[in-house]
Amino acid sequence: MLSKTPISAETQEQALQIARATQKPGQTKEQTKLIAQGIEKGIAEYKKQQKAKARECDKLAKRLRATKASVTHEPMATEEMTYTTSRPWLPWILLLLSWLVFAASWLF
Repeated sequence: MLSKTPISAETQEQALQIARATQKPGQTKEQTKLIAQGIEKGIAEYKKQQKAKARECDKLAKRLRATKASVTHEPMATEEMTYTTSRPWLPWILLLLSWLVFAASWLF
C-alpha cells in the first residue's frame, strides 16, 4: 500500500526525465505523463524503503555499541578481581623476602 505523501518537485522532474528518455515513437503526452506518475510512485516507495533500512541500521548499530560498551567494561572488573584474589600470598612473600635481605645485609 502506498501512502499519500507529497512528492517533491525534484522527484517529479526526475520521473518526467526518465519517462521522456524511455518514450516510444507514437506515444502521446498523456501516456508519458502516466508513466512519469508511476515512476514518481516508484521513486517515493524506494526512498521510503531506504529510510526504513537506514533507521533499522541505526538501531542495530546503537544496540551493538551498547552491547560492546557493556561487554568491554565487565571483563576488566572481573579480571582485576580474579588477579587480586588468585594471588593473595604474593605481597606477603615479597615483604618477607625483603626483610630477609635487609637482615642479611645488616648481619654480614
